Amino acid sequence: MTSRIVVVTGANGLVGSHVVSALSERGATVRAVVRRLGTAPVLPGVEEHVGDFADPAFAAQVVAGADTLVTTVHPLGSGRDDQRRVGLDGTLTIAEAAVDAGVPLLVHVSTAGVYDRSPGVGDVDESGTLVGDDSSAYNVIKRDLDAALERLEGTTRVLLRPPAILGAGETSVWNTVRPAQVRDDTTQRHANPDQSFAWVHVDDLAHLAADVATGAIATADDAGSGPVAAGCTAVNVAAGPATQRDYLGSVTEALGIEPVWEDGPAWTGRIVADRARAWGWTPQVDLPQALEELRAGLRP
Repeated sequence: MTSRIVVVTGANGLVGSHVVSALSERGATVRAVVRRLGTAPVLPGVEEHVGDFADPAFAAQVVAGADTLVTTVHPLGSGRDDQRRVGLDGTLTIAEAAVDAGVPLLVHVSTAGVYDRSPGVGDVDESGTLVGDDSSAYNVIKRDLDAALERLEGTTRVLLRPPAILGAGETSVWNTVRPAQVRDDTTQRHANPDQSFAWVHVDDLAHLAADVATGAIATADDAGSGPVAAGCTAVNVAAGPATQRDYLGSVTEALGIEPVWEDGPAWTGRIVADRARAWGWTPQVDLPQALEELRAGLRP
């Protein structure tokens, strides 16, 4: 059997590099899309493709003859305009190129941030209410991209919706960027200890993305059994329950500083990932493992 050809955008990022690694383990041929030469993972079956996926000509070239497109890029630290230009418009450019090229499957790494998680909302599954226009630029733009991909016809589309993604790396928001903010800005040390901290480890997210991308999770007639063939299926990707006492407490402990616990309204529900589990996905990294990795990376 010929291995699947899978295109991965953001192949040198935290999520993208782990997806590339998981695909390589499965014997896929991976077209790793990066913007700088020599930054793609060096692994069996991985081909580096340097270019801007928002450029229609490059997008058409890199998706030609592929079986799957996996999109992982969103410039989280940028302003609203850059987030929309790169995260939404750019992703749509390569997604539309994939449809035009007859690529049968698109896997997009979205976010559970598209859901309204106001105090009192409770547990959130894939039918949950989405955020309004008054939410953060990140949440709104990711919401709008999901909607645009849902309207895109001609391919099977899967929207992976992880909450906070834990995992070591220089660009890791929750293991590196957020702890640096907590270290440098005393206002970032305040939280309700009982507020939910929905999370997943990057390894577990990557394994689900790779299983979908390679067809190990087959398409189905209904979302309870697998991605809906020729449809658009959202699937939450979340591990077990945790709170800010777990996350922020671990960060501040490792940094040798004190958190500031406050009362007040807070979301205390969970991101329900029953659909992913029905597809055969089971997270392998538990909370103690993830938090120990986090603390180990922050200790002097």
